[in-house]
Amino acid sequence: MNRPIIHLFALFTLLFTVLVMFTSRWSVLEAQSLTDNTANRRPLLEQQKIPRGLIYARDGRVLATNQRLGSHQTRRYVRRYPTGALFSHAVGYSFIERGRAGLEQSENNLLTGTGSEFATLVQELRGKQEGDNLRTTLDSNLQETARSALGGRRGSVVAIEPATGRVRAMVSVPDFDPNSVPQSFEELNSEPSSPLFNRATQARYPPGSTFKVVTAAAAVDSGRFTAGSQLSGRNNKRVSGVRLQNFDGEDFGQVTLTEALTKSINTVWAEVGASLGKRTMLRYMRRFGFEAEPPLDYPRNQLAPSGVFNRRGRLVDAGDPIDVGRMAIGQERLQVTPLQMAMVAAAIGNDGELMRPTLADRAIAPDGRIRERFRPDRLRRVVSPSAARGVAGMMTSVVERGSGTAARLQGVSVAGKTGTAERGAGVNQAWFIAFAPADRPRIALAVTVEQAQGTGGEVAAPIAQRLLEAALDARGAGSSGPAASGGF
Repeated sequence: MNRPIIHLFALFTLLFTVLVMFTSRWSVLEAQSLTDNTANRRPLLEQQKIPRGLIYARDGRVLATNQRLGSHQTRRYVRRYPTGALFSHAVGYSFIERGRAGLEQSENNLLTGTGSEFATLVQELRGKQEGDNLRTTLDSNLQETARSALGGRRGSVVAIEPATGRVRAMVSVPDFDPNSVPQSFEELNSEPSSPLFNRATQARYPPGSTFKVVTAAAAVDSGRFTAGSQLSGRNNKRVSGVRLQNFDGEDFGQVTLTEALTKSINTVWAEVGASLGKRTMLRYMRRFGFEAEPPLDYPRNQLAPSGVFNRRGRLVDAGDPIDVGRMAIGQERLQVTPLQMAMVAAAIGNDGELMRPTLADRAIAPDGRIRERFRPDRLRRVVSPSAARGVAGMMTSVVERGSGTAARLQGVSVAGKTGTAERGAGVNQAWFIAFAPADRPRIALAVTVEQAQGTGGEVAAPIAQRLLEAALDARGAGSSGPAASGGF
């Protein structure tokens, strides 16, 4: 046989094999990534012919619905959002021009009825395909209260049921009207305030002294310390080779850990962190969920991990140099999301058990049948019940007589911790994390405000109080004392 013909045949065979391999890879192995690719409009075009399932708040309020356009062959459905900006980041949007975000993206299979190939085939044979409805865990009243309490200030609020992980409120400000996305996406995307950016799950902030709750949990659960352990709280103390200052340069003598959390004494908690060591601190951080994407039923590209980051923006590990004393008080390149800090509060409030945070409550078929219930899912035990209760007692002292008194409720014990991360030019990142009632929590939350002209106790704690009142239906309850002047 002619050798050139053999070579040509071999070349065509090789090219054909490569073509089959890459086609198989794209159409089978990477089918989901192709479907999720925002540049791929074909699934959106096809799904415009399908009425997407409605999205509801837990109280039945409609958060996403459809508008029918055209008829017969030109019939299509366009998404509409009756509550405007109120649930913009949590629910997201779905438009052929701009793709999807939020729950519209993460629960797309459920909402389009394409989660089950068999069910989809049956629907197509019947000539009718509809998506399932989704009832979320979000509470309209809490969402409105959180958004109103922020008062237009940039920041975020996340509220979670400690015992179940159900997310009751998730607010990010600035927000946006999802109905305007098709026409105004470029403008929204170029806004300096980043309204499309979900601060609750994506923004990484220095946590300030709220992180002392993690340090306290590690200290007590490890058996190295108790709530009554005494350390020196003197100012300008050298820890890990660095001299540290307390808030306002205040000097303290021997104090218990409870007193140290109540007064947020930096030098005590830095010494505790240094004593525990880097490996122990990182181990407990990972138990709380740090150094990993939060396990929320939400698009992965809209979730950010929390932890200590190096200069390249990557998470450090046990082999990297870390000033563990400064990390223990919420400094040292430590950056966290509001969702992560709400998970910290929820785990302590749930006797040390961390539940998987979730936004989806149930899938409901178009005929009203409940297709699926999303049950609470326990992630892991973070600390022992006794350690969690010990830390809860320390946090209760913060609200009763420390920097968090602006979050007090009449007749209800609140456990909380303030945080104030100085950002320069006289502005702070103000924080407050809490759960209530302290002995049997029904709600846990994290509040943060950007560029605050005040401390966490002065700015974030009053926001938390309003949300706790709404969550516990404690109408008429108010703060029984002014915020402490030292709100670090």
